[in-house]
Amino acid sequence: MYEPIRTKSVHSTMAGVPSDFPHRSREEELDIQLASHLAALLTVTDELRALEPSADLDAAAERLAAEVARLRGGAGPLRATVTVSPSPLAALHRRAHALANRALVVAASRADTAAAILAAERMDAHADAPEPRALASH
Repeated sequence: MYEPIRTKSVHSTMAGVPSDFPHRSREEELDIQLASHLAALLTVTDELRALEPSADLDAAAERLAAEVARLRGGAGPLRATVTVSPSPLAALHRRAHALANRALVVAASRADTAAAILAAERMDAHADAPEPRALASH
Protein backbone atom coordinates (compact mmCIF):
# COMPACT_ATOMS: atom_id res chain seq x y z
CA MET A 1 0.00 0.00 0.00
CA TYR A 2 2.79 2.46 0.88
CA GLU A 3 6.14 2.65 -0.83
CA PRO A 4 9.05 2.23 1.60
CA ILE A 5 11.36 5.18 2.21
CA ARG A 6 14.55 4.63 0.23
CA THR A 7 16.56 7.68 1.18
CA LYS A 8 18.02 8.78 4.46
CA SER A 9 16.04 11.45 6.31
CA VAL A 10 17.39 14.97 6.20
CA HIS A 11 16.33 15.36 9.83
CA SER A 12 18.53 13.58 12.32
CA THR A 13 16.37 12.52 15.23
CA MET A 14 18.85 10.20 16.87
CA ALA A 15 21.05 11.67 19.59
CA GLY A 16 24.75 11.41 18.98
CA VAL A 17 24.41 10.91 15.23
CA PRO A 18 26.50 13.48 13.33
CA SER A 19 24.70 15.55 10.74
CA ASP A 20 25.87 17.23 7.53
CA PHE A 21 23.48 20.10 8.22
CA PRO A 22 25.33 23.21 9.43
CA HIS A 23 24.29 24.30 12.89
CA ARG A 24 25.16 27.47 14.74
CA SER A 25 25.92 27.51 18.42
CA ARG A 26 23.66 29.30 20.88
CA GLU A 27 26.28 32.05 21.18
CA GLU A 28 26.37 32.56 17.41
CA GLU A 29 22.58 32.77 17.27
CA LEU A 30 22.55 35.31 20.10
CA ASP A 31 25.27 37.36 18.37
CA ILE A 32 23.17 37.46 15.19
CA GLN A 33 20.04 38.40 17.13
CA LEU A 34 21.81 41.10 19.15
CA ALA A 35 23.46 42.59 16.05
CA SER A 36 20.04 42.70 14.36
CA HIS A 37 18.38 44.50 17.27
CA LEU A 38 21.23 46.99 17.52
CA ALA A 39 21.19 47.59 13.74
CA ALA A 40 17.44 48.26 13.89
CA LEU A 41 18.02 50.63 16.81
CA LEU A 42 20.72 52.37 14.76
CA THR A 43 18.24 52.88 11.91
CA VAL A 44 15.71 54.49 14.25
CA THR A 45 18.48 56.58 15.81
CA ASP A 46 19.44 57.83 12.35
CA GLU A 47 15.79 58.76 11.72
CA LEU A 48 15.71 60.67 15.00
CA ARG A 49 18.98 62.42 14.10
CA ALA A 50 17.34 63.65 10.88
CA LEU A 51 14.40 65.11 12.83
CA GLU A 52 16.25 66.48 15.85
CA PRO A 53 20.03 66.60 15.41
CA SER A 54 21.97 66.32 18.67
CA ALA A 55 25.42 65.38 19.87
CA ASP A 56 23.88 62.64 22.07
CA LEU A 57 22.22 60.96 19.09
CA ASP A 58 25.40 61.32 17.00
CA ALA A 59 27.46 59.63 19.73
CA ALA A 60 24.84 56.93 20.20
CA ALA A 61 24.79 56.19 16.48
CA GLU A 62 28.57 55.80 16.39
CA ARG A 63 28.56 53.51 19.42
CA LEU A 64 25.73 51.41 17.96
CA ALA A 65 27.56 51.09 14.65
CA ALA A 66 30.73 50.00 16.46
CA GLU A 67 28.84 47.35 18.47
CA VAL A 68 27.15 45.98 15.34
CA ALA A 69 30.53 45.79 13.60
CA ARG A 70 32.05 43.99 16.60
CA LEU A 71 29.24 41.44 16.69
CA ARG A 72 29.46 40.88 12.93
CA GLY A 73 33.19 40.28 12.99
CA GLY A 74 34.16 43.70 11.68
CA ALA A 75 31.44 44.13 9.06
CA GLY A 76 29.78 47.44 9.80
CA PRO A 77 26.08 48.04 9.30
CA LEU A 78 24.72 49.45 6.06
CA ARG A 79 23.38 52.91 6.66
CA ALA A 80 21.12 54.95 4.44
CA THR A 81 20.89 58.70 4.48
CA VAL A 82 17.59 59.67 6.04
CA THR A 83 16.01 62.80 4.66
CA VAL A 84 12.48 62.79 6.06
CA SER A 85 11.02 60.31 8.50
CA PRO A 86 7.41 59.30 7.94
CA SER A 87 6.98 58.58 11.68
CA PRO A 88 6.22 61.18 14.33
CA LEU A 89 8.98 61.93 16.81
CA ALA A 90 7.23 60.31 19.79
CA ALA A 91 6.60 57.12 17.81
CA LEU A 92 10.28 56.93 16.88
CA HIS A 93 11.29 57.30 20.52
CA ARG A 94 8.85 54.54 21.54
CA ARG A 95 10.20 52.26 18.79
CA ALA A 96 13.79 53.00 19.82
CA HIS A 97 12.95 52.26 23.46
CA ALA A 98 11.38 48.91 22.50
CA LEU A 99 14.36 47.96 20.32
CA ALA A 100 16.82 48.90 23.06
CA ASN A 101 14.79 46.77 25.46
CA ARG A 102 15.03 43.76 23.14
CA ALA A 103 18.76 44.32 22.70
CA LEU A 104 19.19 44.51 26.47
CA VAL A 105 17.44 41.17 26.97
CA VAL A 106 19.64 39.44 24.38
CA ALA A 107 22.82 41.13 25.64
CA ALA A 108 22.04 39.99 29.17
CA SER A 109 21.40 36.42 28.05
CA ARG A 110 24.77 36.28 26.29
CA ALA A 111 26.52 38.17 29.13
CA ASP A 112 27.72 40.97 26.84
CA THR A 113 28.33 43.79 29.29
CA ALA A 114 29.26 46.44 26.71
CA ALA A 115 26.14 45.87 24.61
CA ALA A 116 23.94 45.66 27.73
CA ILE A 117 25.24 49.00 29.03
CA LEU A 118 24.73 50.64 25.64
CA ALA A 119 21.18 49.24 25.34
CA ALA A 120 20.29 50.35 28.88
CA GLU A 121 21.62 53.85 28.19
CA ARG A 122 19.56 54.07 25.01
CA MET A 123 16.45 52.85 26.86
CA ASP A 124 16.92 55.62 29.42
CA ALA A 125 17.49 58.23 26.73
CA HIS A 126 14.33 57.27 24.87
CA ALA A 127 12.24 56.86 28.01
CA ASP A 128 13.05 60.48 28.90
CA ALA A 129 11.98 61.72 25.46
CA PRO A 130 9.17 64.26 25.54
CA GLU A 131 5.69 62.99 24.84
CA PRO A 132 3.66 64.74 22.17
CA ARG A 133 1.62 67.65 23.46
CA ALA A 134 -2.08 66.96 23.68
CA LEU A 135 -4.28 69.23 21.64
CA ALA A 136 -6.33 71.56 23.78
CA SER A 137 -10.04 70.96 23.45
CA HIS A 138 -12.26 73.92 22.70
